[in-house]
Amino acid sequence: MKTTILALSLCYIVSLSSALLGSDKIGINYGRIGNNLPSPYRSIELLQSMNVRHVKLYDSDPEVLKLLSETDIYVSIMVPNDQISRIATNRSEADQWVNQNVLTHYPSTKIRFVLVGNEVFSYNDRQMWLDLVPAMRYIRKSLSEQNIHNIKVGTPVAMDVLESSFPPSAGKFRSDIPVQVMRSLMKFLNGTRSFFFLDVYPFFPWSKNPTTMSLDFALLKEGNQTYTDPNSGLIYTNLLDQMLDSVNFAMVKLGFEGIRMAIAETGWPHEGDIDQPGAKAYNSATYLCNLAAKMSYEPPLGTPARPGVDIPTFIFSLYDENQKPGPGTERHWGLLSSSGRSIHQMDLAGSCPAGDKSRARHLAKPVNNRPYKGKIWCVLGTKTTREVDLAPAVEFACLQGNTTCNELAPGGACYTPVSIMSHANYAFSSYWAKFRGDGASCYFDGLAVQTIIDPSHGSCKFPSVTV
Repeated sequence: MKTTILALSLCYIVSLSSALLGSDKIGINYGRIGNNLPSPYRSIELLQSMNVRHVKLYDSDPEVLKLLSETDIYVSIMVPNDQISRIATNRSEADQWVNQNVLTHYPSTKIRFVLVGNEVFSYNDRQMWLDLVPAMRYIRKSLSEQNIHNIKVGTPVAMDVLESSFPPSAGKFRSDIPVQVMRSLMKFLNGTRSFFFLDVYPFFPWSKNPTTMSLDFALLKEGNQTYTDPNSGLIYTNLLDQMLDSVNFAMVKLGFEGIRMAIAETGWPHEGDIDQPGAKAYNSATYLCNLAAKMSYEPPLGTPARPGVDIPTFIFSLYDENQKPGPGTERHWGLLSSSGRSIHQMDLAGSCPAGDKSRARHLAKPVNNRPYKGKIWCVLGTKTTREVDLAPAVEFACLQGNTTCNELAPGGACYTPVSIMSHANYAFSSYWAKFRGDGASCYFDGLAVQTIIDPSHGSCKFPSVTV
Protein backbone atom coordinates (compact mmCIF):
# COMPACT_ATOMS: atom_id res chain seq x y z
CA MET A 1 0.00 0.00 0.00
CA LYS A 2 2.90 2.39 0.69
CA THR A 3 4.10 1.87 -2.87
CA THR A 4 0.67 2.64 -4.25
CA ILE A 5 0.30 5.82 -2.18
CA LEU A 6 3.80 6.97 -3.12
CA ALA A 7 3.10 6.46 -6.80
CA LEU A 8 -0.18 8.32 -6.54
CA SER A 9 1.45 11.24 -4.78
CA LEU A 10 3.58 11.92 -7.85
CA CYS A 11 0.39 12.76 -9.71
CA TYR A 12 -1.56 14.28 -6.88
CA ILE A 13 0.68 17.28 -6.37
CA VAL A 14 -2.02 19.19 -8.22
CA SER A 15 -5.24 20.19 -6.47
CA LEU A 16 -8.15 18.91 -8.52
CA SER A 17 -10.41 21.83 -7.70
CA SER A 18 -7.88 24.60 -8.19
CA ALA A 19 -5.86 23.14 -11.07
CA LEU A 20 -8.14 20.73 -12.85
CA LEU A 21 -11.56 22.29 -12.46
CA GLY A 22 -11.03 25.78 -11.09
CA SER A 23 -8.70 26.83 -13.88
CA ASP A 24 -9.81 29.32 -16.51
CA LYS A 25 -8.15 27.06 -19.06
CA ILE A 26 -9.87 23.76 -18.27
CA GLY A 27 -13.52 22.80 -18.63
CA ILE A 28 -15.70 19.70 -18.81
CA ASN A 29 -17.81 18.11 -21.52
CA TYR A 30 -21.37 17.50 -20.35
CA GLY A 31 -22.67 14.63 -22.48
CA ARG A 32 -26.04 13.01 -21.83
CA ILE A 33 -26.15 9.75 -23.80
CA GLY A 34 -27.51 7.75 -20.88
CA ASN A 35 -30.80 6.70 -19.31
CA ASN A 36 -29.63 6.86 -15.70
CA LEU A 37 -28.02 10.28 -15.43
CA PRO A 38 -28.83 12.94 -12.84
CA SER A 39 -31.28 15.65 -13.86
CA PRO A 40 -29.96 18.83 -15.49
CA TYR A 41 -30.69 20.68 -12.24
CA ARG A 42 -28.60 18.22 -10.20
CA SER A 43 -25.89 18.19 -12.88
CA ILE A 44 -25.46 21.95 -12.74
CA GLU A 45 -25.28 21.70 -8.94
CA LEU A 46 -22.49 19.16 -9.32
CA LEU A 47 -20.61 21.33 -11.80
CA GLN A 48 -20.75 24.21 -9.36
CA SER A 49 -19.62 22.05 -6.44
CA MET A 50 -16.62 21.00 -8.56
CA ASN A 51 -15.69 24.64 -9.20
CA VAL A 52 -16.07 24.13 -12.94
CA ARG A 53 -15.56 27.37 -14.87
CA HIS A 54 -16.29 26.14 -18.41
CA VAL A 55 -18.72 23.54 -19.75
CA LYS A 56 -19.15 22.26 -23.28
CA LEU A 57 -22.54 20.96 -24.40
CA TYR A 58 -23.35 18.75 -27.38
CA ASP A 59 -26.56 20.65 -28.09
CA SER A 60 -28.27 23.85 -26.96
CA ASP A 61 -30.84 22.37 -24.62
CA PRO A 62 -33.01 25.25 -23.31
CA GLU A 63 -33.44 23.74 -19.84
CA VAL A 64 -29.70 23.35 -19.36
CA LEU A 65 -28.97 26.82 -20.70
CA LYS A 66 -31.62 28.35 -18.42
CA LEU A 67 -30.10 26.62 -15.39
CA LEU A 68 -26.62 27.78 -16.39
CA SER A 69 -27.86 31.38 -16.49
CA GLU A 70 -27.89 31.31 -12.71
CA THR A 71 -24.18 30.44 -12.55
CA ASP A 72 -20.84 31.98 -13.47
CA ILE A 73 -19.99 29.06 -15.78
CA TYR A 74 -18.94 29.87 -19.34
CA VAL A 75 -20.72 27.74 -21.93
CA SER A 76 -20.05 26.23 -25.35
CA ILE A 77 -23.09 25.14 -27.34
CA MET A 78 -23.32 23.09 -30.52
CA VAL A 79 -25.16 23.07 -33.85
CA PRO A 80 -26.05 19.40 -34.62
CA ASN A 81 -24.51 17.82 -37.70
CA ASP A 82 -27.92 17.27 -39.29
CA GLN A 83 -28.57 21.02 -39.35
CA ILE A 84 -25.33 22.09 -41.02
CA SER A 85 -26.42 21.82 -44.65
CA ARG A 86 -29.74 23.56 -44.02
CA ILE A 87 -28.00 26.49 -42.34
CA ALA A 88 -25.31 26.64 -45.04
CA THR A 89 -27.85 27.08 -47.83
CA ASN A 90 -30.27 29.44 -46.12
CA ARG A 91 -29.19 32.50 -44.16
CA SER A 92 -32.60 32.76 -42.51
CA GLU A 93 -32.02 29.31 -40.99
CA ALA A 94 -28.86 30.63 -39.34
CA ASP A 95 -30.74 33.67 -38.04
CA GLN A 96 -33.46 31.44 -36.66
CA TRP A 97 -30.95 29.13 -34.98
CA VAL A 98 -29.16 32.04 -33.33
CA ASN A 99 -32.46 33.59 -32.23
CA GLN A 100 -33.71 30.36 -30.65
CA ASN A 101 -30.48 29.05 -29.16
CA VAL A 102 -28.37 32.11 -28.38
CA LEU A 103 -30.48 35.26 -28.02
CA THR A 104 -33.04 33.49 -25.83
CA HIS A 105 -30.34 32.89 -23.22
CA TYR A 106 -27.56 35.39 -23.84
CA PRO A 107 -26.08 37.28 -22.03
CA SER A 108 -27.51 35.89 -18.76
CA THR A 109 -26.08 32.54 -19.84
CA LYS A 110 -22.39 33.15 -20.52
CA ILE A 111 -22.16 31.58 -23.98
CA ARG A 112 -18.62 31.85 -25.31
CA PHE A 113 -18.47 29.36 -28.19
CA VAL A 114 -20.88 28.15 -30.84
CA LEU A 115 -19.47 24.94 -32.28
CA VAL A 116 -20.89 24.01 -35.66
CA GLY A 117 -21.12 20.22 -35.91
CA ASN A 118 -19.08 17.59 -34.15
CA GLU A 119 -16.27 15.58 -35.80
CA VAL A 120 -17.74 16.36 -39.22
CA PHE A 121 -14.80 14.90 -41.14
CA SER A 122 -15.20 11.56 -39.34
CA TYR A 123 -18.42 10.97 -41.29
CA ASN A 124 -18.49 9.96 -44.94
CA ASP A 125 -20.72 12.87 -45.94
CA ARG A 126 -18.93 14.95 -48.53
CA GLN A 127 -21.79 17.43 -48.80
CA MET A 128 -21.62 18.12 -45.09
CA TRP A 129 -17.88 18.75 -45.45
CA LEU A 130 -18.55 21.30 -48.19
CA ASP A 131 -21.33 22.97 -46.19
CA LEU A 132 -19.41 23.25 -42.92
CA VAL A 133 -17.61 26.57 -43.41
CA PRO A 134 -20.56 28.30 -45.16
CA ALA A 135 -22.69 27.35 -42.14
CA MET A 136 -20.03 28.71 -39.77
CA ARG A 137 -19.94 31.97 -41.72
CA TYR A 138 -23.70 32.39 -41.57
CA ILE A 139 -23.80 31.70 -37.83
CA ARG A 140 -21.09 34.29 -37.24
CA LYS A 141 -22.85 36.87 -39.44
CA SER A 142 -26.06 36.32 -37.49
CA LEU A 143 -24.20 36.87 -34.22
CA SER A 144 -22.45 39.97 -35.56
CA GLU A 145 -25.70 41.53 -36.71
CA GLN A 146 -26.96 41.18 -33.15
CA ASN A 147 -23.84 43.06 -32.04
CA ILE A 148 -22.47 39.92 -30.38
CA HIS A 149 -18.71 39.84 -30.87
CA ASN A 150 -17.45 37.87 -27.87
CA ILE A 151 -18.84 34.50 -28.99
CA LYS A 152 -16.37 32.59 -31.14
CA VAL A 153 -17.51 30.13 -33.80
CA GLY A 154 -15.59 26.91 -34.39
CA THR A 155 -15.97 23.19 -35.11
CA PRO A 156 -14.40 20.21 -33.27
CA VAL A 157 -12.53 17.65 -35.37
CA ALA A 158 -11.04 14.29 -34.45
CA MET A 159 -7.47 13.17 -35.05
CA ASP A 160 -8.69 11.23 -38.06
CA VAL A 161 -8.70 14.56 -39.92
CA LEU A 162 -5.02 13.79 -40.50
CA GLU A 163 -3.61 11.51 -43.15
CA SER A 164 -0.29 11.28 -41.33
CA SER A 165 0.63 12.29 -37.80
CA PHE A 166 4.03 10.77 -37.08
CA PRO A 167 6.54 12.17 -36.74
CA PRO A 168 4.71 15.38 -35.82
CA SER A 169 6.49 17.32 -38.57
CA ALA A 170 4.87 14.96 -41.10
CA GLY A 171 1.40 16.02 -40.00
CA LYS A 172 -0.86 16.41 -43.04
CA PHE A 173 -4.61 16.70 -43.51
CA ARG A 174 -6.37 13.84 -45.29
CA SER A 175 -6.16 13.96 -49.07
CA ASP A 176 -9.80 12.89 -49.49
CA ILE A 177 -10.94 16.11 -47.81
CA PRO A 178 -10.91 18.80 -50.53
CA VAL A 179 -8.04 21.21 -49.99
CA GLN A 180 -10.37 24.16 -50.48
CA VAL A 181 -12.49 22.94 -47.55
CA MET A 182 -9.54 22.86 -45.14
CA ARG A 183 -8.13 26.13 -46.46
CA SER A 184 -11.46 27.88 -46.09
CA LEU A 185 -11.75 26.52 -42.54
CA MET A 186 -8.24 27.77 -41.69
CA LYS A 187 -9.01 31.15 -43.26
CA PHE A 188 -12.21 31.48 -41.24
CA LEU A 189 -10.55 30.55 -37.94
CA ASN A 190 -7.58 32.81 -38.62
CA GLY A 191 -9.72 35.76 -39.69
CA THR A 192 -12.08 35.54 -36.73
CA ARG A 193 -9.33 34.73 -34.23
CA SER A 194 -11.13 31.57 -33.26
CA PHE A 195 -9.65 28.22 -32.27
CA PHE A 196 -8.95 24.97 -34.06
CA PHE A 197 -10.90 22.61 -31.78
CA LEU A 198 -9.40 19.12 -31.61
CA ASP A 199 -10.60 15.90 -29.96
CA VAL A 200 -7.33 14.30 -28.91
CA TYR A 201 -6.94 11.09 -26.89
CA PRO A 202 -3.44 9.68 -26.25
CA PHE A 203 -5.16 6.52 -24.97
CA PHE A 204 -6.10 5.40 -28.47
CA PRO A 205 -2.67 5.34 -30.15
CA TRP A 206 -1.10 3.93 -26.99
CA SER A 207 -3.70 1.15 -26.64
CA LYS A 208 -3.04 0.06 -30.23
CA ASN A 209 0.67 -0.34 -29.46
CA PRO A 210 0.94 -0.90 -25.70
CA THR A 211 3.99 -3.11 -25.95
CA THR A 212 6.03 -0.70 -28.06
CA MET A 213 4.85 2.68 -26.74
CA SER A 214 5.60 3.86 -23.21
CA LEU A 215 2.54 4.18 -20.97
CA ASP A 216 4.26 6.94 -18.98
CA PHE A 217 4.79 8.86 -22.24
CA ALA A 218 1.06 8.60 -22.96
CA LEU A 219 0.07 9.53 -19.39
CA LEU A 220 2.12 12.77 -19.57
CA LYS A 221 4.54 11.57 -16.91
CA GLU A 222 7.68 13.64 -17.27
CA GLY A 223 10.61 11.29 -17.09
CA ASN A 224 13.67 10.13 -18.94
CA GLN A 225 11.92 9.18 -22.17
CA THR A 226 11.95 11.72 -24.97
CA TYR A 227 11.40 11.63 -28.71
CA THR A 228 13.26 13.85 -31.16
CA ASP A 229 11.46 14.61 -34.40
CA PRO A 230 14.02 13.76 -37.12
CA ASN A 231 12.83 16.56 -39.40
CA SER A 232 12.18 19.46 -37.03
CA GLY A 233 14.65 18.54 -34.32
CA LEU A 234 11.95 19.29 -31.72
CA ILE A 235 12.11 17.20 -28.54
CA TYR A 236 8.91 15.67 -27.15
CA THR A 237 8.36 14.45 -23.60
CA ASN A 238 4.78 13.22 -23.99
CA LEU A 239 2.37 11.82 -26.58
CA LEU A 240 -0.20 14.62 -26.26
CA ASP A 241 2.27 17.22 -27.48
CA GLN A 242 3.17 15.00 -30.43
CA MET A 243 -0.48 14.72 -31.43
CA LEU A 244 -1.16 18.43 -31.05
CA ASP A 245 1.90 19.40 -33.04
CA SER A 246 1.04 17.03 -35.87
CA VAL A 247 -2.02 19.25 -36.40
CA ASN A 248 0.04 22.41 -36.01
CA PHE A 249 2.37 21.19 -38.75
CA ALA A 250 -0.60 20.25 -40.95
CA MET A 251 -1.93 23.81 -40.64
CA VAL A 252 1.48 25.24 -41.48
CA LYS A 253 1.53 23.16 -44.67
CA LEU A 254 -1.62 25.01 -45.74
CA GLY A 255 0.02 28.35 -45.00
CA PHE A 256 -1.45 29.06 -41.54
CA GLU A 257 0.97 29.34 -38.64
CA GLY A 258 -0.81 31.38 -36.02
CA ILE A 259 -4.17 29.67 -35.51
CA ARG A 260 -4.74 28.96 -31.84
CA MET A 261 -5.61 25.45 -30.77
CA ALA A 262 -8.15 24.27 -28.20
CA ILE A 263 -8.69 20.72 -26.97
CA ALA A 264 -12.40 20.01 -27.38
CA GLU A 265 -12.14 16.56 -25.80
CA THR A 266 -9.48 14.61 -23.98
CA GLY A 267 -9.40 12.07 -21.18
CA TRP A 268 -8.56 8.49 -20.28
CA PRO A 269 -11.12 5.70 -19.73
CA HIS A 270 -11.32 4.21 -16.26
CA GLU A 271 -12.81 0.91 -17.40
CA GLY A 272 -13.09 -1.10 -20.60
CA ASP A 273 -13.33 -4.53 -22.17
CA ILE A 274 -10.90 -7.37 -21.60
CA ASP A 275 -9.23 -6.65 -24.94
CA GLN A 276 -8.69 -2.97 -24.05
CA PRO A 277 -5.49 -2.59 -22.01
CA GLY A 278 -4.81 0.30 -19.69
CA ALA A 279 -8.43 1.35 -19.10
CA LYS A 280 -8.33 1.74 -15.32
CA ALA A 281 -9.06 4.45 -12.77
CA TYR A 282 -5.41 4.73 -11.70
CA ASN A 283 -4.31 5.56 -15.24
CA SER A 284 -7.27 7.87 -15.74
CA ALA A 285 -6.51 9.84 -12.57
CA THR A 286 -2.84 10.01 -13.48
CA TYR A 287 -3.56 11.38 -16.95
CA LEU A 288 -6.06 13.95 -15.72
CA CYS A 289 -3.86 15.26 -12.92
CA ASN A 290 -0.83 15.50 -15.20
CA LEU A 291 -2.99 17.19 -17.82
CA ALA A 292 -4.12 19.72 -15.24
CA ALA A 293 -0.55 20.47 -14.23
CA LYS A 294 0.49 20.95 -17.84
CA MET A 295 -2.42 23.11 -18.99
CA SER A 296 -2.60 25.25 -15.84
CA TYR A 297 1.10 26.00 -15.67
CA GLU A 298 2.15 29.65 -15.66
CA PRO A 299 3.63 30.87 -17.86
CA PRO A 300 1.88 28.63 -20.41
CA LEU A 301 3.91 25.68 -21.69
CA GLY A 302 2.29 25.26 -25.09
CA THR A 303 3.90 22.56 -27.25
CA PRO A 304 7.40 22.20 -28.72
CA ALA A 305 6.21 23.67 -32.02
CA ARG A 306 4.12 26.39 -30.33
CA PRO A 307 5.79 27.14 -26.99
CA GLY A 308 4.25 29.57 -24.54
CA VAL A 309 0.74 29.35 -26.00
CA ASP A 310 -2.38 28.78 -23.88
CA ILE A 311 -4.43 25.74 -24.92
CA PRO A 312 -8.01 25.85 -23.57
CA THR A 313 -8.97 22.28 -22.70
CA PHE A 314 -12.24 20.41 -22.12
CA ILE A 315 -12.07 17.08 -20.28
CA PHE A 316 -14.28 14.26 -21.49
CA SER A 317 -16.51 13.80 -19.65
CA LEU A 318 -18.71 14.71 -16.68
CA TYR A 319 -20.49 11.33 -16.49
CA ASP A 320 -20.18 7.76 -17.60
CA GLU A 321 -22.78 7.51 -20.39
CA ASN A 322 -24.29 4.03 -20.41
CA GLN A 323 -26.02 4.24 -23.79
CA LYS A 324 -22.98 5.03 -25.90
CA PRO A 325 -22.44 2.15 -28.34
CA GLY A 326 -19.13 0.52 -29.15
CA PRO A 327 -16.35 -0.98 -27.01
CA GLY A 328 -16.56 -0.86 -23.22
CA THR A 329 -14.34 2.22 -22.93
CA GLU A 330 -16.99 4.29 -24.73
CA ARG A 331 -19.16 4.14 -21.60
CA HIS A 332 -16.43 4.82 -19.05
CA TRP A 333 -14.85 8.23 -19.52
CA GLY A 334 -16.69 10.02 -16.73
CA LEU A 335 -15.33 11.92 -13.78
CA LEU A 336 -18.57 10.94 -12.08
CA SER A 337 -20.82 7.89 -12.07
CA SER A 338 -24.52 8.24 -12.80
CA SER A 339 -25.11 8.68 -9.07
CA GLY A 340 -22.74 11.64 -8.94
CA ARG A 341 -20.02 9.65 -7.15
CA SER A 342 -16.41 10.36 -8.04
CA ILE A 343 -15.10 7.55 -10.23
CA HIS A 344 -11.58 8.09 -8.98
CA GLN A 345 -12.62 8.25 -5.33
CA MET A 346 -11.43 11.85 -5.17
CA ASP A 347 -13.05 14.78 -3.44
CA LEU A 348 -13.88 16.87 -6.49
CA ALA A 349 -14.48 19.93 -4.35
CA GLY A 350 -11.09 19.56 -2.70
CA SER A 351 -7.81 17.96 -3.60
CA CYS A 352 -6.63 14.62 -4.91
CA PRO A 353 -6.01 12.86 -1.58
CA ALA A 354 -2.82 10.88 -1.89
CA GLY A 355 -2.78 10.17 1.82
CA ASP A 356 -6.31 8.81 2.18
CA LYS A 357 -5.76 5.05 2.30
CA SER A 358 -9.45 4.21 1.92
CA ARG A 359 -9.52 6.09 -1.36
CA ALA A 360 -6.05 5.15 -2.54
CA ARG A 361 -7.03 1.49 -2.30
CA HIS A 362 -9.52 2.05 -5.12
CA LEU A 363 -6.71 3.39 -7.27
CA ALA A 364 -4.29 0.50 -7.00
CA LYS A 365 -2.02 0.17 -9.99
CA PRO A 366 -3.79 -1.72 -12.79
CA VAL A 367 -2.76 -5.18 -13.90
CA ASN A 368 -4.09 -4.73 -17.44
CA ASN A 369 -1.47 -2.36 -18.81
CA ARG A 370 -0.33 -5.17 -21.07
CA PRO A 371 -2.66 -6.76 -23.62
CA TYR A 372 -4.58 -9.84 -22.53
CA LYS A 373 -3.48 -12.96 -24.40
CA GLY A 374 -5.98 -15.76 -24.85
CA LYS A 375 -9.57 -16.49 -25.79
CA ILE A 376 -12.51 -14.16 -25.10
CA TRP A 377 -16.23 -14.86 -25.40
CA CYS A 378 -19.17 -12.46 -25.58
CA VAL A 379 -22.13 -13.38 -23.36
CA LEU A 380 -25.09 -11.90 -21.52
CA GLY A 381 -24.21 -9.47 -18.75
CA THR A 382 -25.05 -10.17 -15.13
CA LYS A 383 -27.81 -7.60 -14.85
CA THR A 384 -31.40 -8.80 -15.01
CA THR A 385 -32.64 -8.89 -18.61
CA ARG A 386 -36.19 -9.25 -19.84
CA GLU A 387 -36.84 -11.70 -22.66
CA VAL A 388 -38.61 -8.97 -24.59
CA ASP A 389 -35.34 -7.01 -24.63
CA LEU A 390 -33.28 -10.00 -25.70
CA ALA A 391 -35.36 -11.04 -28.70
CA PRO A 392 -34.40 -8.12 -31.00
CA ALA A 393 -30.70 -8.49 -30.12
CA VAL A 394 -30.70 -12.22 -30.84
CA GLU A 395 -32.60 -11.64 -34.07
CA PHE A 396 -30.02 -9.06 -35.13
CA ALA A 397 -27.12 -11.40 -34.40
CA CYS A 398 -28.68 -14.33 -36.19
CA LEU A 399 -29.93 -12.52 -39.29
CA GLN A 400 -26.50 -11.33 -40.35
CA GLY A 401 -25.94 -14.49 -42.38
CA ASN A 402 -22.69 -16.44 -42.66
CA THR A 403 -24.09 -19.29 -40.51
CA THR A 404 -23.86 -17.22 -37.31
CA CYS A 405 -26.62 -19.15 -35.53
CA ASN A 406 -26.77 -22.46 -37.40
CA GLU A 407 -25.98 -24.40 -34.23
CA LEU A 408 -29.10 -22.96 -32.56
CA ALA A 409 -31.46 -24.60 -35.04
CA PRO A 410 -33.41 -27.72 -33.93
CA GLY A 411 -30.95 -30.59 -33.96
CA GLY A 412 -27.97 -28.25 -33.70
CA ALA A 413 -25.29 -28.74 -31.08
CA CYS A 414 -26.44 -25.65 -29.14
CA TYR A 415 -30.21 -25.94 -29.57
CA THR A 416 -30.63 -27.10 -25.96
CA PRO A 417 -31.31 -25.77 -23.45
CA VAL A 418 -34.14 -24.11 -25.32
CA SER A 419 -34.24 -20.65 -23.72
CA ILE A 420 -33.81 -17.15 -25.07
CA MET A 421 -31.00 -16.48 -22.60
CA SER A 422 -29.05 -19.58 -23.52
CA HIS A 423 -29.48 -18.86 -27.22
CA ALA A 424 -28.48 -15.22 -26.67
CA ASN A 425 -25.17 -16.28 -25.14
CA TYR A 426 -24.30 -18.33 -28.20
CA ALA A 427 -25.62 -15.80 -30.71
CA PHE A 428 -23.69 -12.91 -29.15
CA SER A 429 -20.43 -14.84 -28.99
CA SER A 430 -20.80 -16.23 -32.51
CA TYR A 431 -21.66 -12.86 -34.03
CA TRP A 432 -18.82 -11.07 -32.26
CA ALA A 433 -16.27 -13.73 -33.21
CA LYS A 434 -17.32 -13.53 -36.85
CA PHE A 435 -17.56 -9.77 -37.25
CA ARG A 436 -15.10 -8.30 -34.72
CA GLY A 437 -12.61 -7.82 -37.52
CA ASP A 438 -15.16 -5.62 -39.27
CA GLY A 439 -15.59 -3.39 -36.23
CA ALA A 440 -18.32 -5.26 -34.31
CA SER A 441 -18.23 -4.85 -30.53
CA CYS A 442 -19.50 -7.01 -27.68
CA TYR A 443 -22.26 -4.61 -26.67
CA PHE A 444 -25.73 -5.43 -28.09
CA ASP A 445 -27.43 -2.37 -26.60
CA GLY A 446 -25.78 -2.94 -23.24
CA LEU A 447 -26.87 -6.57 -22.89
CA ALA A 448 -23.50 -8.25 -23.49
CA VAL A 449 -20.11 -8.39 -21.79
CA GLN A 450 -16.80 -10.06 -22.52
CA THR A 451 -15.65 -13.06 -20.49
CA ILE A 452 -12.59 -15.29 -20.37
CA ILE A 453 -14.66 -18.16 -18.93
CA ASP A 454 -15.60 -20.60 -21.68
CA PRO A 455 -19.43 -20.84 -21.77
CA SER A 456 -19.36 -23.99 -23.93
CA HIS A 457 -21.28 -26.99 -22.64
CA GLY A 458 -21.31 -30.59 -23.79
CA SER A 459 -21.05 -30.73 -27.58
CA CYS A 460 -21.97 -27.04 -27.86
CA LYS A 461 -18.73 -25.16 -28.53
CA PHE A 462 -19.01 -21.38 -28.41
CA PRO A 463 -17.01 -19.40 -30.99
CA SER A 464 -14.43 -17.13 -29.40
CA VAL A 465 -11.98 -14.37 -30.25
CA THR A 466 -8.30 -15.07 -29.71
CA VAL A 467 -6.15 -12.06 -28.91
